[in-house]
Amino acid sequence: MEPTKMTSTIQNPLPHVSTVADPFGVKCEKAAPSVSVIIPAYNVAAYIVETLDSVFSQTFVDFEVIVINDGSPDTAEFERAIGPYRERILYISQDNGGASAARNAGLRAASGELIAFLDADDLWSPGYLEEQVKFIQRAGCDVACADAMIFGEGPDAGKSYMETLMNTAPASGEATFLELLSAEKSFITSGVVARREPILEIGLFDEQLKNAQDFDLWLRLARHGARLAYQRKVLLKYRCRQDSLSGDAINSHRREIRVFDKIEQSYPLTPRERAEVSAVIRKRRALLEYELGKLYLLPGDFARARESFAKSNSLSPALKPRLALWLTRVAPNLMKSLYARRSEKADAK
Repeated sequence: MEPTKMTSTIQNPLPHVSTVADPFGVKCEKAAPSVSVIIPAYNVAAYIVETLDSVFSQTFVDFEVIVINDGSPDTAEFERAIGPYRERILYISQDNGGASAARNAGLRAASGELIAFLDADDLWSPGYLEEQVKFIQRAGCDVACADAMIFGEGPDAGKSYMETLMNTAPASGEATFLELLSAEKSFITSGVVARREPILEIGLFDEQLKNAQDFDLWLRLARHGARLAYQRKVLLKYRCRQDSLSGDAINSHRREIRVFDKIEQSYPLTPRERAEVSAVIRKRRALLEYELGKLYLLPGDFARARESFAKSNSLSPALKPRLALWLTRVAPNLMKSLYARRSEKADAK
C-alpha cells in the first residue's frame, strides 16, 4: 500500500540555517549546526511555548530547531504560540500523516550531524544536550538515551520513567537488539540523541506504523550494526497527559504487537537468531496480551478480556493469566471489581 502523499510548506527565511542564542542573549547564525532538534507537533498549542523555552535554555548552543506541524486542528492557536520563535526555528506545516511522517519531514530538512528528538509537550533540563553530546563522544555510540522524570497527570508523576516502566532502571551502557526487544532496556524518544547518517541509511521511521514506530526504529538501528547506549541520568521531563493515559493504551499494546509481526515477517535473521527472537517475542506478546486483558475488564468487555488472558497463557503459560482467565469466566464482575480497586489504589499513590 502506497503511503498517502502529503503537501508541506517550509517557512523560514534562511532554510538550513540555525539561529541560536549565546550566553549574552545575542543571536548568531550558523550554517552547519552540530545538532538538529526535531519537534513534531499535533494539538500541543498549550504546551509548545514551555517546550521551546526548555530548548532555547540549553547550555549547549550549536543547534537548529525544526518544528513540524502535522496538520493539527489547533494550527491557528499553535502558530500564534510559536510566533515569538519564528525567526529562530525552521517551521514545516504539512497534512496530517502521523508522528512518523512528521519526524521524517524533520529528518529530511535537518543539517546537523546529530539529531535530537523531542515531543512538543516534553521538557529538557538546561544541560540536556551538553550531557548527551558528551556521552555520545565518550561512549563512541550512534544513539544515546537518557532517563526522564514523569510529570503532569496520572499516578506516576514524580517518578523515573525507566523505573516506572521496568521497576528498576537499567545500568548505563550499551543496549543490544535483544535487550531492546525483551524490554530489558527501553528508550524514550524525547530522551534520544542520534547520529543522522545511520537513520537515513535504514530508511527513516516506518510511516505504516501509527504507534511504536520509535521502538521499531531503535530495533532496526541495532539490527543494522548501530551502537545504542543508555545513560542512567534523569535529564528531561516526560509529560503524562490524561488524554493519553488509558484511552489509547489498548491501541498502543495492539500496535506494539504489530511491530513484533513485522520483525518475524521481514527482518533478515539467521535460524539461531530467529529462534532467540521468537522466544523473546512470545514472552513479550504474552505480557502485552495479559495487560490488554486487564484493560478490557474496566469497561466490562469480558469476552475480549477472556480472549486476551487465554492468548497470554497459551503463549507463555503462567499462574497470573491462568487465574485471571478462570476468574473472568466464573466471576467476571468480581474480577472487574478487584482490578478496578487495584487501579484506584495505584492512582491514589
